[in-house]
Amino acid sequence: MADIVLIHGAYQGGWIWKLIAARLRAQGHNVFAPTLDGCAELAHQLRPGITTETHGEQIARLLYFQDLKDVILAGTSSGGMVMASAAEKARERVARVVFADALALFDGEKIRDIVKRPAAVNTPLAIGPTREDAYGRLLAGLEPALRNWAADRMGLHPEAVFHQPVKLASFWDQTWDADVLYCSQAPNPGEAHIRRAADRLKARWHVLDTGHYPMLSMPDELARIIAGG
Repeated sequence: MADIVLIHGAYQGGWIWKLIAARLRAQGHNVFAPTLDGCAELAHQLRPGITTETHGEQIARLLYFQDLKDVILAGTSSGGMVMASAAEKARERVARVVFADALALFDGEKIRDIVKRPAAVNTPLAIGPTREDAYGRLLAGLEPALRNWAADRMGLHPEAVFHQPVKLASFWDQTWDADVLYCSQAPNPGEAHIRRAADRLKARWHVLDTGHYPMLSMPDELARIIAGG
């Protein structure tokens, strides 16, 4: 059985992996779904200086302090960049990376180069949707009870993650065992962006006919991909 670390995206927390974590644990895997600094239940820690790189360091420290080896890292949305940063920092502990409809920026690129739609809420430290925007747009297509559950938990995300270029000195030049998943109903980050990453990584390619939150809409299928089934 594997050690698996699930990395959430913008406006989320570790909570978004609830359905996936339950399925993977039922298979006997050791699963972590941490909330990133300044997000969800850690929103009280929001402060200047939280970036993709500090989030990557957070995950790298988790691997070290939990003494995890041969880890499967799975990241979604902006969590794809956190995953890449963490994998670069803790290369010796990572067995496989899974980009689950995730941003896969090259060194020096920033999220706002790819995802340009402005957020509904903007503060000096964080950006995000209103509950109405989360329910009506981001989570459209989910069944009503699950849609309400997720909309109630959506929140703000550190703004520097969107506006500062990522720093990946070596990730894209290394060889990784990788899976890349594209969600065909999701407008962002889009097929061209995700295929670029798959080509660069020589990764296994997966397509799910769903929106940007496959961990909620198609948990059985995503859990299978993450576990390597």
